[in-house]
Amino acid sequence: MKTEKMLKSLLIPVISFMALQSCAQKDNTVKPKKETKTMTTNKANLDTATFGTGCFWCTEAVFQELEGVEKVTSGYSGGSVANPTYRQVCTGTTGHAECLNIVYDTTKISFDELLEVFWQVHDPTTLNRQGADAGTQYRSVIFYHNDEQKAKAEKYKTALDKSGAWDNPVVTAIDKFDVFYPAEDYHQNYYTNNPEQGYCQFVIRPKVEKFEKVFKNKLKKH
Repeated sequence: MKTEKMLKSLLIPVISFMALQSCAQKDNTVKPKKETKTMTTNKANLDTATFGTGCFWCTEAVFQELEGVEKVTSGYSGGSVANPTYRQVCTGTTGHAECLNIVYDTTKISFDELLEVFWQVHDPTTLNRQGADAGTQYRSVIFYHNDEQKAKAEKYKTALDKSGAWDNPVVTAIDKFDVFYPAEDYHQNYYTNNPEQGYCQFVIRPKVEKFEKVFKNKLKKH
């Protein structure tokens, strides 16, 4: 039943979240490296989802608005280099994807609902590309933390492919979570902290506004 509901919501015109300019134009000032963090959650009712949807600035702002989401951290996962810097990840040689580590309250929002947002806030059919951003660091990926998350991700991916929600096949990778490295401090809460910056006004804001219209019943009450 949950799969059918998600498919119905995605079979309506898929929201266009394509970037108007390259995310790679970000300030890539080198900051001190962070320590390795596995981002495990021990508090009752809290769980973690880790998604790669291209530029983390854009989708960080989206997931932060969801009721039940406790914390969203931008960072890197899926690569072979420990404690990578943004500049290193941008070379595409570390194997890491820009991604989000999302801590959420399972009594308020489910992994299924997070997946529904995940599929709609980026294009899961473009290999190693989101809009003007190209490279393996911008790949579409779900890093599953347990067998249940893996099964759900695979089920929805298969169902979406069969549904014809997109003209092209879904290429989202479904990989086992290993380690998450938080990005430099200036990447965190970027949209909130830099609302007047050009990228925020012309790229992120339109995406957030479209998201708010589609998912208005899932937003935090302000």
